[in-house]
Amino acid sequence: MNVSIEITLLPLQDEFESSIIKFINALRASKFKVLENPMSTQIYGPFNEVMPFLNQLIEETFIDLENVVLNLKLVKSDRSNYEPHL
Repeated sequence: MNVSIEITLLPLQDEFESSIIKFINALRASKFKVLENPMSTQIYGPFNEVMPFLNQLIEETFIDLENVVLNLKLVKSDRSNYEPHL
């Protein structure tokens, strides 16, 4: 089963950019398809592979940061090729 996951990382500190860059670079280095926009990052792949990867990355990020919010939206399907019809 494939999933699409939208991730927004919000470090609650003055120096936040390096933490976000580190998180996104880890996503980019994965074997999964990753798309970015100014507000969030999306990752796509098989649920049973993406979730353990994200679990480890989120744990590492939470250990590194004193205060942080992480929002996830999960969709049961691969929406990586979605194009809006407006």
